[in-house]
Amino acid sequence: MTQAEILQWLQLFATKIAENKDYLTELDAAIGDADHGINMDRGWKKVSSQLPTLADKDISSIFKTVSMTLISSIGGASGPLYGTWFLRASTAVAGKQELTAQDILGLLQAGLEGVLQRGKAQLGDKTMVDALSPAVEKFGEAVGGGKNLQEALQEAVAAAEQGMKETTPMLARKGRASYLGERSVGHQDPGATSAYLMLQSLLAVVEAGGYTMSA
Repeated sequence: MTQAEILQWLQLFATKIAENKDYLTELDAAIGDADHGINMDRGWKKVSSQLPTLADKDISSIFKTVSMTLISSIGGASGPLYGTWFLRASTAVAGKQELTAQDILGLLQAGLEGVLQRGKAQLGDKTMVDALSPAVEKFGEAVGGGKNLQEALQEAVAAAEQGMKETTPMLARKGRASYLGERSVGHQDPGATSAYLMLQSLLAVVEAGGYTMSA
């Protein structure tokens, strides 16, 4: 993936957040503060406004700017968690103008590790980790098995979607939703949903480019 395509991914994710703002807020209204969609849209609108100024930056610098913007503009847990994801991703791709499938695996793993450390959540806690963790695992397996970037991302996004859906029957153990106890059961997690949209946006850009790139 080129630096220009990374910018396309970030812009598409910002667009998807805007399109799904009400849906994400509706999900959060059931088990949180009813502000996930509103907060994410605010932060990603600011990111979107900065993307044209990043056209000459390397991918690491782009991710670092995204991180700082999200941390400063998104309230609640989402700002620090997504900010940490992009900050760790920036470190994983330091100085790069293009990314191989192996590079993308590295940034996905680094982002997940950052979220795990920052949020102290594990798989099954009904958080964004439940979409991210299976996606990263499936992507790694696919790349290790010789799949090209598009194929690997297709498998990763399918795993993220499944993980997102599986948050519905879960009892929340982290975040605001955990205060509800049994009442958190039966509702899809908004953070897992936005994480799925992030990976879905990445796949859409790769599919548009017709990638057959391997590791």
